[in-house]
Amino acid sequence: MGFYQPTSVTNLPAAGGDVIIGVIDSGIWPELPSFDDRGYGPPPAKWKGVCNGGTNFTCNNKIIGARHYSGTGSARDLQGHGSHTASTAAGSVVKDASFYGVARGIARGGVPWARIATYSVCGLTCSSADVLAAFDDAIADGVDVITISIGRRSAVDLDRDTIAIGGFHATKRGILTVHSAGNGGPDPATTASVAPWLLSVAASTIDRKFESKVVLGNGKIFTVNKHFFAV
Repeated sequence: MGFYQPTSVTNLPAAGGDVIIGVIDSGIWPELPSFDDRGYGPPPAKWKGVCNGGTNFTCNNKIIGARHYSGTGSARDLQGHGSHTASTAAGSVVKDASFYGVARGIARGGVPWARIATYSVCGLTCSSADVLAAFDDAIADGVDVITISIGRRSAVDLDRDTIAIGGFHATKRGILTVHSAGNGGPDPATTASVAPWLLSVAASTIDRKFESKVVLGNGKIFTVNKHFFAV
C-alpha cells in the first residue's frame, strides 16, 4: 500500500512508541526477537491493562499486556499464528533474519516501535464468547488499534457476526479494528469481512518463494515451497 516507514528514520520510538496494538488471536511467543524490548521505555500512561498471560509467560516493555480466555490455558502461542500476525503488525526490527539462510535481510512489522497487547482466544477453536470478551477487555485496557486475523469462511448477517459486533463497540469508542478479509481468494465473493466499520485487509502474495528439495533413497526428488515465516 506504500505505507512504509524506512528503517533509516531516526528516533523510531517517538514515531510509534505510544501506539498500543491489541492483537486478538492465538497468543504470542514472547521470547521471539520480534518482541524484544531493548530501547523501550515504560508503557504509556494511558495503558490500563494487565499482564495475565498464565503459567510461564512474562510481559516486557514491548508486550505490555496479555490475557487468555476459557479456550486457552495461557497467552503463550502454541500455534504460531498469533505470533505471526503480531510481528506483521508491530514486530521490532530484526537484522540478519532468514529462512534457513534463504532471503536474508531485515524483518520488521508495519509499526515496529508500537506496543503490543495480546488477547489469546484461539486454542483448537476460537470461541465467540471469548472473542467478544477480548474486544471488551481491549477497549477497557486502552488500546489504540485492534487487529484480528480470524473469522468465518464467508460473510454472514452483521447481527450474527461476532467480529463485526465487537468491532462496532470498538469503533464507537474511537478504536479502529483491522480485520482479515479472508483466505478464500482470488475467487469472486470470498471476502468474509464486510462490516463497513472494519478496515478489511486482503491477503496478498510475494514475488518469490522458498524452495527445498527432498531427495529420496530411490532417487526421486520432491520440491517443497514455503511462502512466509515468522521471526
